Amino acid sequence: MPKSKLTIAEQIAKAKEDIKQEENKLKLLNAKQKEQERRDRTKRLIERGAILESLIDGAENLDNERIKTILQTALSSRHITPRAATDTGETATAARTE
Repeated sequence: MPKSKLTIAEQIAKAKEDIKQEENKLKLLNAKQKEQERRDRTKRLIERGAILESLIDGAENLDNERIKTILQTALSSRHITPRAATDTGETATAARTE
C-alpha cells in the first residue's frame, strides 16, 4: 500500500508543531544556560570571598564598608583603578605611571 502524501494544510500544521517543539527546546536551553551562568557566578563570588578572608586578618568580623575601604586603599596604593559602582562588568584596569 503506497504511503499517502500529506495535504498542504497537514504539512503546514506539522511544520507549526515542529516549530513549537523547537521553540520549547530553545527556551529550555536558554534556562539551562542562565542557571549555569548563575551557578558559575555564585561559585566565583564564594571563592573570591574565601580568598579575601584568607588574606585580611579578621575579615569575617568586619562589615562590608570596612572591607571595601581596605580594598580601595590597597588597590590605590598599587596604582590600580578599582571598578566604579556604575561600571557594567568591565574588569579593573591598571593605571600604571612610570
